[in-house]
Amino acid sequence: MPLARFTRLTALAAVMLTSLFAEEAPKRVGIIGLDTSHVVAFTTVFNIGPKNPADAAKFAGFRVTAAFAQGSKDIPESTTRVPEYTVKLQGMGVEMVDSIEKLCAQVDFVMLESNDGRVHLEQLLPVLKSGQIVFIDKPIAGSLADVIRLQEAAQKAGVVYFCSSSLRFAASTQAVAQGSLGKVKSAYATSPASLEPHHPDLYWYGIHGCESLYAVMGTGCISVKRDKTAEGFIQVTGNWGDGRVGIFREADRKAKGGPYGGKAVGDKGEADIGKFDGYEVLLEAVVKMFRTGRPQVSAAETLELYTFMEAADESKRQGGAEVKLADVLAKARAEVAGK
Repeated sequence: MPLARFTRLTALAAVMLTSLFAEEAPKRVGIIGLDTSHVVAFTTVFNIGPKNPADAAKFAGFRVTAAFAQGSKDIPESTTRVPEYTVKLQGMGVEMVDSIEKLCAQVDFVMLESNDGRVHLEQLLPVLKSGQIVFIDKPIAGSLADVIRLQEAAQKAGVVYFCSSSLRFAASTQAVAQGSLGKVKSAYATSPASLEPHHPDLYWYGIHGCESLYAVMGTGCISVKRDKTAEGFIQVTGNWGDGRVGIFREADRKAKGGPYGGKAVGDKGEADIGKFDGYEVLLEAVVKMFRTGRPQVSAAETLELYTFMEAADESKRQGGAEVKLADVLAKARAEVAGK
């Protein structure tokens, strides 16, 4: 073989191999906070594979490579989990780093997983500085004022993000959200709503049912009233105007058929919503954001969702009175402005 041809073929082979390896090199995902079981579930899918091997392509090209362990500083049920989850992630090849700045320098994307919403703003700031696309697990923050601060900081930095519970992306809920019933006239969603004293009541766990509710109702809630069901569980009724009503109901964890559920009624009939389809449906949405650079839940909807939940607390403080979301949001904005 002539030397010139051999040289050309060798060069071509080198280019092809370089391209192949470049395509196969996974994007590096970093995790902040190891005090929730979500980190084990997500890392398992990325680093080992999904439950159904046929779904592998949905998550291909990503691997969790680094983690910063700090989560909550003073919630025992969170802090006690960190050692166990640290060991589990290390067993899947994840390197532990001692600062968020170091993590950001080593990864392409970030998942902010700390269970405690109060630390999210502080932990997000180094990520905003580095510019990575970031998923923020629920709750997005520990107060409505911090939701506003966080969103304003992300907007100023031009960083793409979204926050959500996995319940939003369950198949039955998404079918209704995508228009299977036409316009939704009314809906209710249920989930457990265990409380954590440092967070507004529904931020901690009721967020799951509230996410399902907002997925199908959309934005536009005007006011809420909070009372109790006949069994003594939390019930929050939202008025969307024009006769549209959305209700969140706390469910008994031992409820027959499971505590997650609900129903939506629309122009074309009614359908079940609010089921729990596992964590992979949420991770699929996160990967979609990583791949496209587009958030899967708008900042506007997230802000209204958390205003809805804060308004439920204000209604509780006022003995079940009807509370306008606009008033609650204005109060939080005034707090942020230092007024």
